[in-house]
Amino acid sequence: MPRPARRPVYYTAPSSGHEGCNYVMFLHGGGYINEIVAAHWRFIGRMTREARVVCVVPIYPLAPRATAKDVVPATAELLRMLLEDAGPAKVTVVGNSAGAGLALAACQWLRDRGHRQPNRLVLISPAADASVSRPEQVGIAASDPIQDIPGILEAGRLYAGELDVGHPFVSPLNGAFRSLAPMLIFSGTRDLLYPDSVDLAARARAAGVPVELHLLRDQPHNYALMPTPEGREARAMIVDAVA
Repeated sequence: MPRPARRPVYYTAPSSGHEGCNYVMFLHGGGYINEIVAAHWRFIGRMTREARVVCVVPIYPLAPRATAKDVVPATAELLRMLLEDAGPAKVTVVGNSAGAGLALAACQWLRDRGHRQPNRLVLISPAADASVSRPEQVGIAASDPIQDIPGILEAGRLYAGELDVGHPFVSPLNGAFRSLAPMLIFSGTRDLLYPDSVDLAARARAAGVPVELHLLRDQPHNYALMPTPEGREARAMIVDAVA
C-alpha cells in the first residue's frame, strides 16, 4: 500500500493574537473514514474565541488509504512538536469519537517513548475498542440512534489494516494507562460505546490517572457536540477546561 499523502494542519487563533495563549489540538471524529465536518469547526471556533486558545487541527489521512500503523505515530509526532513549541503554555488534546481514540493512542505512544504528556485529555464519546465485543453492547445498539455494530466493525477493520483490531493503536483501551494526562470524558447511555468509556475511566484511575467522567442517561454518541441543553452544558465545561 502506498504511503498516505501529506495532509494539511490548520491553526486558529483569537482575533487579538496568539501571544500568551494556551493550545488545543483537536482531533475530529468520523470513524477514521470521514472528514472533519461543520459541527467540528463551529466548536473549534468557540474554543478559540471564548477560551482564547490557539487550536491546532490536523486533517489526518483516512482509512483505508491510511491506517493506524501510520496515523497514530504521525499524530503523536505532531503533538510532540506542539508540546515542545508551547513551552510553559498549557496544551490540551480534545478529540471526539474516533478522534478521541486517536488522541488516547497518540498519548500512549508519547509515554512509551519517554516524551511529556499534554496537560489534559478531553475525550468525547471515545472510540476506545474497535472490537465492539461486549455482550451488553448488542442491547445498547438497539437504542443507539446514530451507530450500529456492523458499521463500527467495518470501520475498525479498515483502519486496522495489517494490524489486529485489538492492537492499542486501533483499540487504545487495550494499551497501558500509567503516566497518562488527566482525563475529562463525556459519554451517554444511548451510545453503544459507553461501556468502553466506563472501563477506560476505571483503568485510568487504577493506574493513578485523574479522571472526570460525565455519563449522562439517555444521551447519544457525541452528545457533547449537539445543539441540545446537555450538549451546551458539556461544551461550556470543555471551554473552561481548555482555557
